[in-house]
Amino acid sequence: MPDSLFRGRLVRLTAPRPEDTETMARWSENSTYSRLVDTDYARPRPAKAFAEKEDETPPADALEFRIRTIAEDRLVGFVALHHIEWSNGSGEISIGIGEPADWDKGYGSEAMRLTLNYAFNELNLHRVGLDVLDYNARALHVYEKLGFVHEGAKRQFGRRDGRRYDLVLMGMLRDEWKG
Repeated sequence: MPDSLFRGRLVRLTAPRPEDTETMARWSENSTYSRLVDTDYARPRPAKAFAEKEDETPPADALEFRIRTIAEDRLVGFVALHHIEWSNGSGEISIGIGEPADWDKGYGSEAMRLTLNYAFNELNLHRVGLDVLDYNARALHVYEKLGFVHEGAKRQFGRRDGRRYDLVLMGMLRDEWKG
């Protein structure tokens, strides 16, 4: 049995904290971050929007964690399991690392491994899926390295700066998990 479901070597998964909202609002002001983390249009969002979301009763089909560094307990991102269909043992995963200075440091990969372990071994899910626009090469590389399998694409789903991009669909089954 692992030492902790929520703690890795670099990061740990925590519950949201009230002070997170200011940081997350600042991240939303970076259009590069917004365009990588979501297929919706980029827009700065006030801390109040994040606080209101935190005040809502969590839906029964979703869990969201904050990603914090072990060394400094500093917020670097979020990871969420959502659209969970309990009767089918299926859900989706999303992740975002906020500051460009924190990209390519292994925080996202480790947070994904912790969350996938949680999904398969604590929540007893059978399948975890995700989607990503095909211009996000960094994310595609990480997902493939973790063991996600390409399942298809929604062709020309997204539009950025006058160009169309496919939305790549990926998934992982419990017996494919290498955790």
